[in-house]
Amino acid sequence: MEVRLLRSFLALAEEQHFGRAAERLHIAQPALSQQLKRLEREVGAELVERSTRSVRLTEAGRLLQTRAAEIVGAVDRTAADLELMAQGRAGRVRLGFVGTATYDVLPRVARRVRDDLPDLDLDVRGELLGPALLDALRAGELDLAVLRPGGPAPADLVVRHLRTEPLLAVLPTGHRLADAEALELADLAGEPLVTHPSGHRSAARSTMQPLVLTAFREAGLNPQLVEVGETGTLVAFVAAGLGVGLVPASVRALRLDGVAYVPLAGDPVTAPLALAHRPEPGAAVERVAEVVRRVTTGPD
Repeated sequence: MEVRLLRSFLALAEEQHFGRAAERLHIAQPALSQQLKRLEREVGAELVERSTRSVRLTEAGRLLQTRAAEIVGAVDRTAADLELMAQGRAGRVRLGFVGTATYDVLPRVARRVRDDLPDLDLDVRGELLGPALLDALRAGELDLAVLRPGGPAPADLVVRHLRTEPLLAVLPTGHRLADAEALELADLAGEPLVTHPSGHRSAARSTMQPLVLTAFREAGLNPQLVEVGETGTLVAFVAAGLGVGLVPASVRALRLDGVAYVPLAGDPVTAPLALAHRPEPGAAVERVAEVVRRVTTGPD
């Protein structure tokens, strides 16, 4: 049963007149009559009662009108959805975030996708470690990942630089330096350092910890480490007075009571932010990637 024939039948059922229905369909009236006869042969029943003035549906015609409207509607919706998917405006994109970008970049990306791509289903996962994000991309569990790159670039994935952020000291609000305009790392001598994990397994290893420890050691410090798995936990531990931390500037979006973020004096210590995906991403992944780039590299 061709959808074209169902469309013609629906026009006839709604107009209840061969001439008006043919005009609406932009075909000749004899062609419409032939289409109706073909449809009646296919369904094995008369669909209309013909008269010189109007067309009335038979019982079979009324049933087909209801079902044909459902079928044509489903076909049209499917065609529209497929067109949106081909344009990258529909479908599902799974996007993962490293913990230090979860509280700033993630909500802004989600808001822009909602506003700019309302038919796209964005599945977001935050507070993940960089190696775990790369493993999830390789396993096909994620389509995109916002992460802090560390070490050689993976040969099997595409990793594009987004921006570089300065690191800030995060201190308890009662700390002697909490109100300082800036501080030297040497000022934190003897303080326990709350940091992301080193991890015995690669997936549980943070790319932030080596960066932070290098900065402390270059300042002549070898702090006692308090390792935590998530950025939110790191800041909460600092608020509880369990130590101090060093985090990218975007973590300031995590407005937790009991902490102060203080810039570092002198040459800035920085952390890169990057976007990773598998080669040859689909149209929807490309569109979300462009949203991430706009959010992270320009005003939002």
